[in-house]
Amino acid sequence: MAVQVNVAEAKTRLSQLLARAEAGEEVVIARAGKPVVRLAPVERPHREFGFMSHLEIGDDDLFAPLPADELARWEGRGDAE
Repeated sequence: MAVQVNVAEAKTRLSQLLARAEAGEEVVIARAGKPVVRLAPVERPHREFGFMSHLEIGDDDLFAPLPADELARWEGRGDAE
């Protein structure tokens, strides 16, 4: 069921009206009794975390020291010394 409120009431109860719209209720704001706008929640994009969950990286791999040649490249030395 939709709830319709006038502009003045919407100004004073905006937080409540937003909460009702977020909960799925239809909220219509009217001017002089004529519907003008409808409040509706914004759909948030679905984000999937763990998109690389198929990779198996153990703690030993994560905290293992880098090989000398790779460490040299990270440090900007080019070739390992």
